[in-house]
Amino acid sequence: MIPFINLHYPRIKAFCIFFIILFVSFKTFGQAAKIDSSGMVTLRLDPQNARGANVSQVFDDVKFIPLETTKESLFGRINDLQIVNNQFVIFDYDTRAVLIFAADGKFKGKIDASRIPQDEADKTKTEFYGYRIVKENKDSVIAIHSGKYFFYFDFNGKMLKKVLNKDATAIFNKQYEFANKETTVRPFFIQKKGKDSTYYELAILNKTKKDTLPYFPFSVKRYQTDEFLGGAAFYDSGVKNELFFVNVYSYNLYKITPDKLSLAYRIIFPANNSFPNDFMDNPIYIKKRLEYFRKNTKVFYTINNTYQIGDFLYLQMRSMGYDKELKKAIIYNLKTTELISLQDLEPDSLSSFLPVTDAGAFYEFSNKGFHLYKEGYFYTSYSSLAMFKFKEQLGDKHDKFSPLMTEYFKTQDRKANPVIIQLKPKKH
Repeated sequence: MIPFINLHYPRIKAFCIFFIILFVSFKTFGQAAKIDSSGMVTLRLDPQNARGANVSQVFDDVKFIPLETTKESLFGRINDLQIVNNQFVIFDYDTRAVLIFAADGKFKGKIDASRIPQDEADKTKTEFYGYRIVKENKDSVIAIHSGKYFFYFDFNGKMLKKVLNKDATAIFNKQYEFANKETTVRPFFIQKKGKDSTYYELAILNKTKKDTLPYFPFSVKRYQTDEFLGGAAFYDSGVKNELFFVNVYSYNLYKITPDKLSLAYRIIFPANNSFPNDFMDNPIYIKKRLEYFRKNTKVFYTINNTYQIGDFLYLQMRSMGYDKELKKAIIYNLKTTELISLQDLEPDSLSSFLPVTDAGAFYEFSNKGFHLYKEGYFYTSYSSLAMFKFKEQLGDKHDKFSPLMTEYFKTQDRKANPVIIQLKPKKH
């Protein structure tokens, strides 16, 4: 006999409706590949127990690279940084501009709305919100999508060509090519079968085997029916044929290799830093997730900036609070279990006694963290306002700076462009 359920009870009603929606939604999904959890390691981490350390205990090399400030090159903040052919390619959201600097910080070129030609019949404002590095005749170029067209530029900011937009996703959907030349990791994968489409957070595609391994199906309407902070993210630690993946509202770290997705680390934080275990399953949180995180400002809603460099696991957590005492950027030693707080690193002679992040004084590192890790180096940045404040705090005690920084302090001021910090992390 089927028991009678009184749907007038709000909580029971909500659960039943949620179950029906979930059942119907997942009936439409294709078959996701199985996640390998056989090698999973559980880490119980309390960031508040992380200690400080000297810069030279964490990094082998530190280099400050001031970005040249001219009337044309002046900008506010690095929202996106890529390094291509030994050049810095930067997107500044506030000015909607792509700026190119040489490895020593010298200004090379700029791409903004004024560089993009507009059709006479088109009266809409020319705007763009980012860029991609793509291959054109085997050379890397900067691709920008605006209106009906793609615009290709070289690394001096000169426009190369204009192409009618037929399929924006073909160029602007980022994918990761593995070193084996056979495997591609494609975020936001769509699997089509007849008139039906199934959406996945990612898929591993093998050209030789003609194999597709999709993971984490989701409803394409999820952003209409629920609330999300952040999103799924991929991180490259410099290990060939390997990526880290972090899913939305999850404390699990996954490892992507050519033949599978593995659950590498399951992280457990203290209760006051963690959302409930049923946070993604309980319907009472639907459309109330932002409200939950605003009320619980110490709870981490995601993990990002996830890198494993030798024995060290780098993690940065996000919350809705701005408590400077809350430690949200840590390094975990996988061999000794020691925890180091990145926001409590003590400057020493390796960094000319200048901080390597602005954490604790400003919010650049708290908001962005590392821009990227490439060829053995982390890259971060902070403003000239912060740099000159740190210099003043040194007084006359320490004045041994690199030639680049000596010239910078002589000729620039607090309104100058940001400074990039290049850091070579220790592996053992």
